[in-house]
Amino acid sequence: MKIKKTRIKNLICAAISMVTLIYMLAAFAVTSVAGRSDVCKGMRIEVIEDPDHTRNFVNAREIARELGDLPERAPGMLMADINTQRITERLRSIDKIEDVRVVKTTDRRILVTVTPLIPVARVFDGSDSYYINKDNKRISASARYHIDVPVISGHFPVNDTVFTPASLLPMLDWLASHRKWGDLVTMIHVENPSDIFIVPAINGHVVNIGEPVDLESKFERLGRMYTEVLPVKGWNYYDTISVKWAGQIVATRRVKPVAQAVNAIDEEEEATDVAAMLAAEGVAPGQALPGKKAHNDKPIPAAARESAKTDTTKKNNKHQ
Repeated sequence: MKIKKTRIKNLICAAISMVTLIYMLAAFAVTSVAGRSDVCKGMRIEVIEDPDHTRNFVNAREIARELGDLPERAPGMLMADINTQRITERLRSIDKIEDVRVVKTTDRRILVTVTPLIPVARVFDGSDSYYINKDNKRISASARYHIDVPVISGHFPVNDTVFTPASLLPMLDWLASHRKWGDLVTMIHVENPSDIFIVPAINGHVVNIGEPVDLESKFERLGRMYTEVLPVKGWNYYDTISVKWAGQIVATRRVKPVAQAVNAIDEEEEATDVAAMLAAEGVAPGQALPGKKAHNDKPIPAAARESAKTDTTKKNNKHQ
């Protein structure tokens, strides 16, 4: 008896499931037919305002122009004949737009929601100037739009996908989170990925950061230079301060003594002020930690020459 009751229950459940499935299919078919015959009442375009900027790169009127005559033709068209995916792809290809969403609403309208490009930096590359967003999407700068964002200068080939202006965004984020240093930096200049310079608000020198890594250590050493050396030497005494080598600060003098005979080595020696180097206790030039090499394989020129001179003197004394 129990087996028969179980079979009856299973049959009833199967029958209910079948009826539900048939109902859903029928409802879907009716809805699809009705949807294909629905007539569009119009298109609405909304541009999301950026609270951090007074002006957007685009407005609703410009978006309507990019869509041609579709906004005017949409009222009266069948909803099924309006391809929302094609509209989305068309608008996303525009450099002024960061994101776009196109949907068909229940009141039989097409809603286009646009997020304008949100710039995070302005790049000066030769005679070219453009803004970039967080994904390195570019938009040409013009007099119509001026947005107060960090400035980067340097050459960035379009086909270079390894090192781009967006590679500096972590550094910009670090500066933004460290207000003291962020307020000091007026511009970032890139010579190459291993020689990135900051131009401080303090006139007279630039700072070579090297690669945009280990920023805590590098700016801590720069702080020592600003508190221990420059107040004594003078703020215009050096034209370049380098913190690219681990554990050290190397400064280059602005005014170089004039010598009767100057060769290539002498000229470099006058340029680099070895006495102005600051390093951690027990750290020799060209080392990051006692007994360990610096992260940068290239030795500091002046430090290498000092070491070579010392070795030569030892050899001469030994032969004597």
